[in-house]
Amino acid sequence: MPKLLEIEGLKTQFYTSAGTVKAVDGITYDVNAGETVAIVGESGCGKSVSAMSILRLIPDPPGKIVEGSINFQGQDLLQLTEDEMRDIRGKDIGMVFQEPMTSLNPVLTIGRQLTETLEEHLGIVGETAHARSIELLGLVGISEPDRRLVQYPHHLSGGMRQRVMIAMALACEPKLIIADEPTTALDVTIQAQILELMKELTRRLGVALIVITHNLGVVARYADRVNVMYAGKIIESGTAEDIYHNPRHPYTLALLKSVPRMDLPRQAKLDPVEGQPPDLTRLDDGCAFRPRCRFAVKKCEQKFPPLEKIKGPHVAACWEKEKVAKSARTIPTSKTKRMRKAS
Repeated sequence: MPKLLEIEGLKTQFYTSAGTVKAVDGITYDVNAGETVAIVGESGCGKSVSAMSILRLIPDPPGKIVEGSINFQGQDLLQLTEDEMRDIRGKDIGMVFQEPMTSLNPVLTIGRQLTETLEEHLGIVGETAHARSIELLGLVGISEPDRRLVQYPHHLSGGMRQRVMIAMALACEPKLIIADEPTTALDVTIQAQILELMKELTRRLGVALIVITHNLGVVARYADRVNVMYAGKIIESGTAEDIYHNPRHPYTLALLKSVPRMDLPRQAKLDPVEGQPPDLTRLDDGCAFRPRCRFAVKKCEQKFPPLEKIKGPHVAACWEKEKVAKSARTIPTSKTKRMRKAS
Protein backbone atom coordinates (compact mmCIF):
# COMPACT_ATOMS: atom_id res chain seq x y z
CA MET A 1 0.00 0.00 0.00
CA PRO A 2 1.52 3.38 -1.01
CA LYS A 3 2.56 5.81 1.70
CA LEU A 4 0.43 8.95 1.49
CA LEU A 5 1.93 10.75 4.48
CA GLU A 6 5.31 10.17 6.12
CA ILE A 7 6.30 12.09 9.24
CA GLU A 8 9.91 11.73 10.35
CA GLY A 9 11.42 13.11 13.57
CA LEU A 10 8.90 15.96 13.88
CA LYS A 11 9.57 18.43 16.69
CA THR A 12 7.30 21.38 17.45
CA GLN A 13 8.07 23.72 20.32
CA PHE A 14 6.51 26.75 21.95
CA TYR A 15 8.68 29.44 23.48
CA THR A 16 6.98 30.87 26.56
CA SER A 17 7.93 32.91 29.61
CA ALA A 18 7.88 29.67 31.63
CA GLY A 19 10.34 27.97 29.28
CA THR A 20 10.39 25.94 26.07
CA VAL A 21 7.39 23.63 25.73
CA LYS A 22 8.31 20.50 23.77
CA ALA A 23 4.77 19.87 22.55
CA VAL A 24 5.82 17.40 19.86
CA ASP A 25 9.16 15.77 20.54
CA GLY A 26 10.47 13.72 17.63
CA ILE A 27 7.47 11.69 16.44
CA THR A 28 7.67 9.41 13.42
CA TYR A 29 4.76 7.65 11.72
CA ASP A 30 3.14 7.18 8.34
CA VAL A 31 -0.35 6.93 6.86
CA ASN A 32 -1.22 4.79 3.85
CA ALA A 33 -3.82 5.68 1.25
CA GLY A 34 -7.27 4.63 2.43
CA GLU A 35 -6.06 3.88 5.96
CA THR A 36 -7.46 5.13 9.26
CA VAL A 37 -4.82 5.99 11.85
CA ALA A 38 -5.81 7.02 15.37
CA ILE A 39 -3.78 9.19 17.73
CA VAL A 40 -4.70 8.60 21.37
CA GLY A 41 -3.62 10.19 24.62
CA GLU A 42 -4.49 12.56 27.44
CA SER A 43 -5.09 16.27 26.92
CA GLY A 44 -1.80 18.10 26.54
CA CYS A 45 0.17 15.15 25.15
CA GLY A 46 0.68 16.78 21.73
CA LYS A 47 -2.03 15.15 19.62
CA SER A 48 -3.60 18.32 18.26
CA VAL A 49 -0.26 20.12 17.88
CA SER A 50 1.02 17.26 15.75
CA ALA A 51 -2.05 17.59 13.51
CA MET A 52 -1.70 21.37 13.25
CA SER A 53 1.96 20.88 12.37
CA ILE A 54 1.00 18.79 9.34
CA LEU A 55 -1.01 21.73 7.97
CA ARG A 56 1.59 24.24 9.18
CA LEU A 57 -0.95 26.07 11.30
CA ILE A 58 1.34 26.52 14.31
CA PRO A 59 1.22 30.21 15.36
CA ASP A 60 4.69 31.76 15.08
CA PRO A 61 5.40 33.23 17.62
CA PRO A 62 5.29 31.51 20.08
CA GLY A 63 5.36 28.15 18.25
CA LYS A 64 7.79 26.76 15.71
CA ILE A 65 8.45 23.49 13.91
CA VAL A 66 12.13 23.10 14.70
CA GLU A 67 13.03 19.74 13.21
CA GLY A 68 11.83 16.86 11.04
CA SER A 69 10.02 16.35 7.75
CA ILE A 70 6.38 15.94 6.68
CA ASN A 71 6.21 14.24 3.29
CA PHE A 72 2.79 14.29 1.66
CA GLN A 73 2.51 12.61 -1.74
CA GLY A 74 6.27 12.80 -2.11
CA GLN A 75 6.78 16.47 -1.23
CA ASP A 76 7.98 17.89 2.07
CA LEU A 77 5.30 20.25 3.32
CA LEU A 78 7.84 22.09 5.47
CA GLN A 79 9.65 23.24 2.31
CA LEU A 80 6.58 24.70 0.56
CA THR A 81 5.71 28.38 0.39
CA GLU A 82 2.64 29.69 2.20
CA ASP A 83 0.75 30.02 -1.11
CA GLU A 84 1.54 26.39 -1.97
CA MET A 85 0.34 25.27 1.46
CA ARG A 86 -2.87 27.26 1.03
CA ASP A 87 -3.61 25.22 -2.10
CA ILE A 88 -3.17 21.97 -0.17
CA ARG A 89 -5.25 22.95 2.87
CA GLY A 90 -8.88 22.10 2.23
CA LYS A 91 -8.27 20.54 -1.17
CA ASP A 92 -5.79 17.71 -0.60
CA ILE A 93 -5.90 17.70 3.20
CA GLY A 94 -9.16 18.40 5.00
CA MET A 95 -9.35 19.30 8.67
CA VAL A 96 -12.13 18.89 11.22
CA PHE A 97 -11.21 21.19 14.08
CA GLN A 98 -12.04 20.45 17.69
CA GLU A 99 -13.84 23.74 18.43
CA PRO A 100 -16.35 24.51 15.66
CA MET A 101 -17.57 27.79 17.17
CA THR A 102 -14.10 29.30 17.03
CA SER A 103 -13.32 27.73 13.63
CA LEU A 104 -16.42 28.90 11.75
CA ASN A 105 -16.61 32.54 10.69
CA PRO A 106 -19.36 34.18 12.79
CA VAL A 107 -20.20 36.84 10.15
CA LEU A 108 -20.60 34.50 7.16
CA THR A 109 -23.56 32.24 6.50
CA ILE A 110 -23.11 28.49 6.54
CA GLY A 111 -23.76 28.42 2.81
CA ARG A 112 -21.09 31.01 2.07
CA GLN A 113 -18.49 29.15 4.13
CA LEU A 114 -19.20 25.94 2.20
CA THR A 115 -19.30 27.54 -1.25
CA GLU A 116 -16.14 29.52 -0.56
CA THR A 117 -14.19 26.26 -0.24
CA LEU A 118 -15.73 24.90 -3.44
CA GLU A 119 -14.99 28.09 -5.36
CA GLU A 120 -11.42 28.41 -4.12
CA HIS A 121 -10.28 24.85 -4.76
CA LEU A 122 -12.61 23.36 -7.39
CA GLY A 123 -13.88 26.40 -9.26
CA ILE A 124 -17.50 25.42 -8.58
CA VAL A 125 -19.80 28.46 -8.43
CA GLY A 126 -23.45 29.46 -8.58
CA GLU A 127 -26.22 26.89 -8.51
CA THR A 128 -23.77 24.00 -8.77
CA ALA A 129 -21.99 25.10 -5.60
CA HIS A 130 -25.34 25.67 -3.88
CA ALA A 131 -26.53 22.17 -4.77
CA ARG A 132 -23.25 20.62 -3.62
CA SER A 133 -23.54 22.46 -0.29
CA ILE A 134 -27.03 21.07 0.27
CA GLU A 135 -25.72 17.59 -0.56
CA LEU A 136 -22.85 17.91 1.92
CA LEU A 137 -25.10 19.05 4.77
CA GLY A 138 -27.44 16.17 4.05
CA LEU A 139 -24.54 13.71 4.14
CA VAL A 140 -23.60 14.76 7.67
CA GLY A 141 -27.17 14.43 8.96
CA ILE A 142 -28.36 18.05 9.06
CA SER A 143 -32.11 18.35 8.51
CA GLU A 144 -33.53 20.98 6.14
CA PRO A 145 -30.09 21.69 4.65
CA ASP A 146 -31.40 24.32 2.22
CA ARG A 147 -32.67 26.40 5.14
CA ARG A 148 -29.45 25.97 7.10
CA LEU A 149 -27.40 27.50 4.28
CA VAL A 150 -28.77 30.98 5.01
CA GLN A 151 -28.20 30.70 8.76
CA TYR A 152 -25.14 31.79 10.73
CA PRO A 153 -23.06 29.61 13.12
CA HIS A 154 -24.71 31.10 16.22
CA HIS A 155 -28.09 29.87 14.96
CA LEU A 156 -26.94 26.25 15.21
CA SER A 157 -26.35 23.96 18.15
CA GLY A 158 -22.86 22.78 19.01
CA GLY A 159 -23.49 19.40 17.41
CA MET A 160 -24.78 20.94 14.20
CA ARG A 161 -21.80 23.28 14.00
CA GLN A 162 -19.51 20.28 14.31
CA ARG A 163 -21.36 18.60 11.44
CA VAL A 164 -20.89 21.71 9.32
CA MET A 165 -17.15 21.48 10.00
CA ILE A 166 -17.17 17.87 8.85
CA ALA A 167 -19.08 18.85 5.70
CA MET A 168 -16.46 21.50 4.93
CA ALA A 169 -13.68 18.95 5.36
CA LEU A 170 -15.41 16.56 2.97
CA ALA A 171 -16.29 19.25 0.39
CA CYS A 172 -13.35 18.79 -1.99
CA GLU A 173 -12.99 15.03 -1.46
CA PRO A 174 -9.43 15.35 -0.11
CA LYS A 175 -6.86 12.58 -0.07
CA LEU A 176 -6.36 12.95 3.69
CA ILE A 177 -8.73 14.08 6.42
CA ILE A 178 -7.46 15.03 9.88
CA ALA A 179 -10.28 14.83 12.40
CA ASP A 180 -9.52 16.39 15.80
CA GLU A 181 -12.19 15.02 18.14
CA PRO A 182 -14.70 14.93 15.24
CA THR A 183 -17.69 13.85 17.32
CA THR A 184 -17.46 16.48 20.04
CA ALA A 185 -20.93 17.51 21.31
CA LEU A 186 -22.73 14.88 19.23
CA ASP A 187 -25.02 12.30 20.77
CA VAL A 188 -24.12 8.62 20.51
CA THR A 189 -26.38 7.89 17.53
CA ILE A 190 -25.04 10.79 15.46
CA GLN A 191 -21.48 9.93 16.49
CA ALA A 192 -21.90 6.50 14.94
CA GLN A 193 -23.45 7.97 11.77
CA ILE A 194 -20.66 10.50 11.31
CA LEU A 195 -17.89 8.00 11.93
CA GLU A 196 -19.50 5.47 9.59
CA LEU A 197 -19.74 8.19 6.95
CA MET A 198 -16.08 9.10 7.29
CA LYS A 199 -15.04 5.46 7.29
CA GLU A 200 -17.14 4.82 4.17
CA LEU A 201 -15.37 7.72 2.46
CA THR A 202 -12.00 6.11 3.13
CA ARG A 203 -13.25 2.83 1.65
CA ARG A 204 -15.01 4.29 -1.38
CA LEU A 205 -12.52 6.96 -2.45
CA GLY A 206 -9.29 5.70 -0.92
CA VAL A 207 -9.18 8.70 1.41
CA ALA A 208 -6.89 8.39 4.43
CA LEU A 209 -8.10 9.47 7.85
CA ILE A 210 -6.22 10.58 10.97
CA VAL A 211 -8.53 10.52 13.99
CA ILE A 212 -7.49 12.29 17.18
CA THR A 213 -9.62 11.12 20.06
CA HIS A 214 -9.92 10.19 23.72
CA ASN A 215 -12.65 7.66 22.96
CA LEU A 216 -11.12 4.19 23.01
CA GLY A 217 -14.35 2.73 21.63
CA VAL A 218 -14.01 4.88 18.52
CA VAL A 219 -10.42 3.74 18.11
CA ALA A 220 -11.31 0.09 18.55
CA ARG A 221 -14.00 0.11 15.90
CA TYR A 222 -12.64 2.43 13.22
CA ALA A 223 -8.84 2.55 13.38
CA ASP A 224 -6.53 0.32 11.36
CA ARG A 225 -3.49 1.49 13.31
CA VAL A 226 -3.08 3.35 16.59
CA ASN A 227 -0.39 5.74 17.85
CA VAL A 228 -0.40 6.30 21.62
CA MET A 229 1.16 9.64 22.60
CA TYR A 230 2.49 10.80 25.94
CA ALA A 231 4.43 14.00 26.70
CA GLY A 232 4.97 14.82 23.04
CA LYS A 233 6.25 11.38 22.04
CA ILE A 234 4.73 8.28 20.48
CA ILE A 235 5.28 5.66 23.16
CA GLU A 236 3.46 2.76 21.46
CA SER A 237 2.22 2.10 17.96
CA GLY A 238 0.61 -0.83 16.21
CA THR A 239 -2.58 -2.21 14.79
CA ALA A 240 -5.77 -1.83 16.81
CA GLU A 241 -5.53 -5.54 17.64
CA ASP A 242 -1.98 -5.08 18.92
CA ILE A 243 -2.87 -2.16 21.15
CA TYR A 244 -6.02 -3.69 22.61
CA HIS A 245 -4.94 -7.30 22.96
CA ASN A 246 -1.20 -6.98 23.58
CA PRO A 247 -0.30 -3.57 25.08
CA ARG A 248 3.39 -3.24 25.92
CA HIS A 249 3.60 0.23 27.45
CA PRO A 250 2.35 0.96 31.01
CA TYR A 251 0.49 4.06 29.82
CA THR A 252 -1.41 2.12 27.13
CA LEU A 253 -2.27 -0.51 29.72
CA ALA A 254 -3.46 2.17 32.16
CA LEU A 255 -5.70 3.72 29.50
CA LEU A 256 -7.29 0.35 28.77
CA LYS A 257 -7.84 -0.42 32.45
CA SER A 258 -9.47 2.97 33.04
CA VAL A 259 -12.34 2.17 30.65
CA PRO A 260 -15.59 1.32 32.50
CA ARG A 261 -16.47 -2.38 32.36
CA MET A 262 -20.00 -3.69 31.99
CA ASP A 263 -19.13 -7.09 33.50
CA LEU A 264 -18.35 -5.64 36.95
CA PRO A 265 -20.85 -4.72 39.70
CA ARG A 266 -22.25 -1.20 39.60
CA GLN A 267 -20.49 -0.26 42.83
CA ALA A 268 -17.08 -1.28 41.48
CA LYS A 269 -14.61 1.60 41.34
CA LEU A 270 -12.90 2.74 38.16
CA ASP A 271 -9.17 2.19 37.82
CA PRO A 272 -7.99 5.65 36.67
CA VAL A 273 -4.51 6.61 35.50
CA GLU A 274 -2.89 7.90 38.66
CA GLY A 275 -1.01 11.19 38.88
CA GLN A 276 -0.85 14.15 36.53
CA PRO A 277 0.72 14.69 33.09
CA PRO A 278 4.26 16.12 33.28
CA ASP A 279 5.31 19.73 32.82
CA LEU A 280 6.57 19.81 29.23
CA THR A 281 9.03 22.59 30.08
CA ARG A 282 10.80 20.40 32.66
CA LEU A 283 11.35 17.09 30.91
CA ASP A 284 14.61 15.26 31.60
CA ASP A 285 16.40 12.45 29.74
CA GLY A 286 14.34 9.72 31.40
CA CYS A 287 10.89 8.34 30.69
CA ALA A 288 8.27 11.04 31.29
CA PHE A 289 5.71 8.48 32.49
CA ARG A 290 7.86 7.02 35.28
CA PRO A 291 6.35 9.11 38.18
CA ARG A 292 2.98 7.50 37.41
CA CYS A 293 4.27 4.05 36.49
CA ARG A 294 4.20 1.03 38.78
CA PHE A 295 6.71 -0.78 36.55
CA ALA A 296 9.37 1.96 36.77
CA VAL A 297 12.97 0.93 37.47
CA LYS A 298 16.21 2.85 37.97
CA LYS A 299 16.99 2.77 34.26
CA CYS A 300 13.80 4.71 33.53
CA GLU A 301 15.33 7.76 35.25
CA GLN A 302 18.50 7.67 33.19
CA LYS A 303 17.39 7.24 29.59
CA PHE A 304 14.20 7.39 27.53
CA PRO A 305 13.63 3.94 26.02
CA PRO A 306 13.67 3.68 22.22
CA LEU A 307 10.73 2.36 20.24
CA GLU A 308 11.50 -1.35 19.85
CA LYS A 309 9.74 -3.79 17.57
CA ILE A 310 7.41 -6.32 19.18
CA LYS A 311 5.91 -8.02 16.15
CA GLY A 312 5.03 -6.68 12.71
CA PRO A 313 4.20 -2.95 12.93
CA HIS A 314 3.85 -3.13 16.73
CA VAL A 315 6.49 -1.07 18.58
CA ALA A 316 6.72 0.21 22.15
CA ALA A 317 9.09 2.40 24.17
CA CYS A 318 9.47 0.74 27.56
CA TRP A 319 12.30 -0.96 29.44
CA GLU A 320 9.83 -3.32 31.16
CA LYS A 321 7.74 -4.46 28.19
CA GLU A 322 7.55 -8.08 29.31
CA LYS A 323 6.22 -7.18 32.76
CA VAL A 324 3.59 -4.99 31.11
CA ALA A 325 2.61 -7.83 28.77
CA LYS A 326 2.21 -10.18 31.73
CA SER A 327 0.00 -7.69 33.56
CA ALA A 328 -2.03 -7.07 30.42
CA ARG A 329 -3.15 -10.69 30.41
CA THR A 330 -5.35 -9.85 33.40
CA ILE A 331 -7.63 -7.79 31.13
CA PRO A 332 -10.45 -10.12 29.97
CA THR A 333 -10.38 -10.78 26.24
CA SER A 334 -14.14 -10.39 26.14
CA LYS A 335 -13.72 -6.77 27.27
CA THR A 336 -11.52 -5.81 24.35
CA LYS A 337 -13.74 -7.72 21.95
CA ARG A 338 -16.73 -5.72 23.14
CA MET A 339 -14.77 -2.50 22.63
CA ARG A 340 -13.89 -3.55 19.09
CA LYS A 341 -17.61 -4.02 18.40
CA ALA A 342 -18.70 -0.81 20.15
CA SER A 343 -19.66 2.24 18.17
